[in-house]
Amino acid sequence: MTRQGEETIGKLAQELLENPMVTGALSAALETRERAMRAQEVALSALNLPSASDLERLTRRLRSVSQRLEGVEDVLDRLERGVEELDGAPVERRLAGIERAIERIEATLDELRAVVASETQSQAASR
Repeated sequence: MTRQGEETIGKLAQELLENPMVTGALSAALETRERAMRAQEVALSALNLPSASDLERLTRRLRSVSQRLEGVEDVLDRLERGVEELDGAPVERRLAGIERAIERIEATLDELRAVVASETQSQAASR
């Protein structure tokens, strides 16, 4: 019985869609709807009010900005964690290492100055 009812409804729908009077009425109704929507947009525009499509575009744009802002927040969080890691003992250790390297360089320069001075004196004495 259910199957027979479905077949009957299917046939009825097919006959309605094939009926030129019904298809004409559907087309006219859709055209009227489109004209009403355009008239509504013109009226809203004249009143300087946003239309539904304007609001939809704005909503999409807000979502896009929101997603970009979330990305920026993620980057800032990573930067903040990086700064926190640099804060304190690791920086002090790095500075101590740099100071030791500078001291070694100064000692090497002092040795080189002594060698150059010694060679300069020996060359002056041999002349």
